[in-house]
Amino acid sequence: QVQLVESGGGLVQAGGSLRLSCTASGFIFSGYRMSWYRQAPGKERELVATITSAGGITTYANSVKGRFTISRDNAINTVYLQMNTLKPEDTAVYYCNAPLRPGGYWGQGTQVTVSS
Repeated sequence: QVQLVESGGGLVQAGGSLRLSCTASGFIFSGYRMSWYRQAPGKERELVATITSAGGITTYANSVKGRFTISRDNAINTVYLQMNTLKPEDTAVYYCNAPLRPGGYWGQGTQVTVSS
């Protein structure tokens, strides 16, 4: 079955960096675009970044453009989110998503907390 396991979250001061990882199994990872979403307390889940199947095209939410970088390693079925210059408003649970069905599949999420 499809599984997505996120890791790398934590507590960091404003201006700091974190790298999130999402390791996938149960499907042909290299055949699908992958996305990172986030959900802050009391807010709707929002799309943060997307990367095409071969990694050639990436897109970002305006709020993270220039600070976050999505990448992937198809050899180890993993997608990354490098987050730099973090701000308190980046605090959220971060999820990866694989679009194999309507709504996609989701991991359990990893908490990112940015202190001011």
